[in-house]
Amino acid sequence: MEPNGILPLWKEPGMTSHDCVFRLRKILKTKKVGHTGTLDPQVDGVLPICLGRSTKVAEYITDQGKTYEAQVLIGYSTETEDAEGAVVDQDPSEKTISRNQLEAALESLTGDIEQIPPMYSAVKVNGRKLYEYARKGETVDRPVRTVRIDSIELLDHNDSWSGQNIRFRIRIRCGKGTYIRTLAVQIGQALGYPAHMSQLTRTESGSFTKAQCVTLAEVEDIAQNGDIGSVLQPIAYGLSAFPFTELTPDLMFGIKNGQVLDAHPILKEKPFIVFTYGGEPVALYKRHPDKAGKMKPEKMFGFPKTGEV
Repeated sequence: MEPNGILPLWKEPGMTSHDCVFRLRKILKTKKVGHTGTLDPQVDGVLPICLGRSTKVAEYITDQGKTYEAQVLIGYSTETEDAEGAVVDQDPSEKTISRNQLEAALESLTGDIEQIPPMYSAVKVNGRKLYEYARKGETVDRPVRTVRIDSIELLDHNDSWSGQNIRFRIRIRCGKGTYIRTLAVQIGQALGYPAHMSQLTRTESGSFTKAQCVTLAEVEDIAQNGDIGSVLQPIAYGLSAFPFTELTPDLMFGIKNGQVLDAHPILKEKPFIVFTYGGEPVALYKRHPDKAGKMKPEKMFGFPKTGEV
């Protein structure tokens, strides 16, 4: 029987997100495996993996907020905005940055901010990924994005930092599409120096945390013991950002058949609602974009096979 559920994987450095998917397909002997947003190869951290029917909720986990812990290096910048790229600008002067200066810079980058995606990224421009241009030495105009930074917390307890190269650690809570590499460069700009992100770990992805995660090696051991279900979270967990309501008899036929229906009162305030049957998600509905007061299915998960509906 193929596994169904969401696997909270701890991605280790040196692997792409696709590498993890490839390994899991072999370990779990299933093709229905999907990740919930890429992590760069050198980055470690929380990477929820959707298995079986749970692949239907991957996009909603991807859209949820993330938490990262990063090290920023002030002193030089790189072409990739992280520690992997060639140096493109440097300031070898002796620097002193006070805690107040640094906290003011972090505060200025909290809230809705604009970012230009790095050239070494998978953002598409004119049908090609930016890194494809970058690898050929080509440049292209990049779209300015607005991203949400909920908070930036300084993790070090120094009163000040001094030296040619200054390093400090921060914790970032942010929305979808944020480039922490670019944020590190922006912090440097706010302080008046070139900078880059020298290390990054993702500690939370939506409702998934580091404490829940297992490594690929641990997954392999668990799978060999036939107990993979013990580390999987249900589809409902991946939808936990949305309001839930149990199906009432009058809605049963319409929801089961994916019909356009009168909007549930919850949709006056929320964009989505999860309908459950016996506590299990069976359908995700949203406000109808064209028909006022109506709702339509966004995603159907199917009804339980046991019992009459």
